[in-house]
Amino acid sequence: MKEFSSYLVLMFTILFWILRVVVSLTNAMYMDFPIKPMDANLEIILLFVALACIVLIAKRKTIGAMFYLVIYGIYFGTDLFNYVGRMSESSLTLDEYTNMFVSLIGLILPFIVLFELLIDKNRTKNPIDKKTDWFYKNKDYDRQLDERADKNNYKTL
Repeated sequence: MKEFSSYLVLMFTILFWILRVVVSLTNAMYMDFPIKPMDANLEIILLFVALACIVLIAKRKTIGAMFYLVIYGIYFGTDLFNYVGRMSESSLTLDEYTNMFVSLIGLILPFIVLFELLIDKNRTKNPIDKKTDWFYKNKDYDRQLDERADKNNYKTL
């Protein structure tokens, strides 16, 4: 993880995970909070699975990003689908719009994580460094050996 975008995406993922922890805690303590989980038990399980996925994402493993996309897509996708269906039938309250917005972020964030991870894999396979490529990738500066040069590989003690 050398790029600034990798750190930003990972930090936003961690912040979203912390928001979901706060949502679960406020729901468990029966506190009034604008964001409500769909299912409290499933939310807690999802938090632990997402934490494992975040560790894999930090290690730049593609399987972690794909699994993160699948679990968040299933959980927040059904939530968003329910809100959109209810929105077409009747008007929603402000808390429901807030939940719908958080579900939308929960759907977009895994796509961004996976996309950034795949781009980063391409960067590490084909690195470009403008500071040194002018010298190392330029044939004009290659050392030319003379035919009289000693080609023996002497070993010293």
